[in-house]
Amino acid sequence: MQKVTRFLLKNFVEWTENILHLIYPNVCLVCENEISKFEKDVCGICVENLKYTAFEKYEDASSLDKLFWGRIQIEKTFAMLYFEKGNQTQTILHQIKYKGKQELGEKMGELMGQKLLVNPSNICGIDALIPVPLHLKKMHTRGYNQSEVISNGLSKILNIPTKLDFLTRIVHSESQTKKGRFMRWDNIEEAFFVNENQDNFKHIAIIDDVITTGSTLESCMKMIKEKYPEMKISVFSLAVTK
Repeated sequence: MQKVTRFLLKNFVEWTENILHLIYPNVCLVCENEISKFEKDVCGICVENLKYTAFEKYEDASSLDKLFWGRIQIEKTFAMLYFEKGNQTQTILHQIKYKGKQELGEKMGELMGQKLLVNPSNICGIDALIPVPLHLKKMHTRGYNQSEVISNGLSKILNIPTKLDFLTRIVHSESQTKKGRFMRWDNIEEAFFVNENQDNFKHIAIIDDVITTGSTLESCMKMIKEKYPEMKISVFSLAVTK
């Protein structure tokens, strides 16, 4: 009798899921085509066709490396996708940042981790992942930190912990979206506070969602270097402007 009950229950659940899929079909957030119930947020075709940087395979300096030349010393840099206005990367970032798609952010973080593992030297010696923090006011409004969500996906693949208590944002700056390089720097200079290094980290990776001028990351890193000049810092981002 129990076997029959389990069989009927299993079939009822599958039948219900199929009906719900017909009524509320899954749609790819990028191409807006219907996807199977086994896919989530982005279809396999769009994942394959994203604008990847291939930085994980570079032996020479990438454009992201060069962005910080003469500004601050960085151990490793990596961005998985190129960001351009109107491209698929912009759609994904918008969904993660403004539409509450935290699962998509974590999925992209996992994909970043898989890319980084193509060359294990990219993550050699990193003790912790440090998401660029949001100010409490913005955190309250949005409900989550998109960089933290991405970092959680990275942690799953790289087996490196995400630490939230190392860096704090103490200034609620205006949106960076429409600001030039120097205005961006004025907007975020000294916006961060570095907490005590209770875990004695020697090498950290700062995690961001998208890098444009690099001013936010530069501010983070300068504050860290002032307090811990010997600490090694790497930078991993979901995207970078092309």
